[in-house]
Amino acid sequence: MGSLRSSGSGGGGGEKASVESVDADAACALLSTRQYGYVDVRMWEDFDAGHVAGARNVPYYLSVTPHGRPEKNDRFVDQVAALHGKEDRLIIGCRSGVRSRLAAAELVDAGFTNVKNLEGGYLSLLKSVNPHPTAYHQ
Repeated sequence: MGSLRSSGSGGGGGEKASVESVDADAACALLSTRQYGYVDVRMWEDFDAGHVAGARNVPYYLSVTPHGRPEKNDRFVDQVAALHGKEDRLIIGCRSGVRSRLAAAELVDAGFTNVKNLEGGYLSLLKSVNPHPTAYHQ
C-alpha cells in the first residue's frame, strides 16, 4: 500500500453508475503496484490531519452549513480531471466510504473508466495497518 501519513498541520441525471468497491486489503495491494492513484475526497482539514501517502485531495464537499448540511463541490469532476485522465486507475476514498461511493459514481457518470471506491474509507485502511491498537494508560 502507499503508506499512511499523518501531518500536523450526482453527475448528470439518469441512472446511477455502478462502481466497484474494494476493501482495505485489496486497496493496499492495488496501491502498492503504483498503477493506481488515490483521490481523497474528504475536506481539506481532514486530509491535513492524515492521509495515504501520495494521495491527491479533491473535496467532494466544501463545507458543512450550521444546519449540518454539506455544501457540494460543484467543480469536483473538473478538479479531478485536471489531475487525472479519464482512463487513469483511481481509488476514491473518504473517511468511512459513504462520500467516496457518491464521488466515484459521479466520476464514472462523467466518463472515468477505472474508478474503485474504498469500502470503509480511510478508517478501514487504518484498521488494516493496525488491527489491534495498543491502549496506553497514563
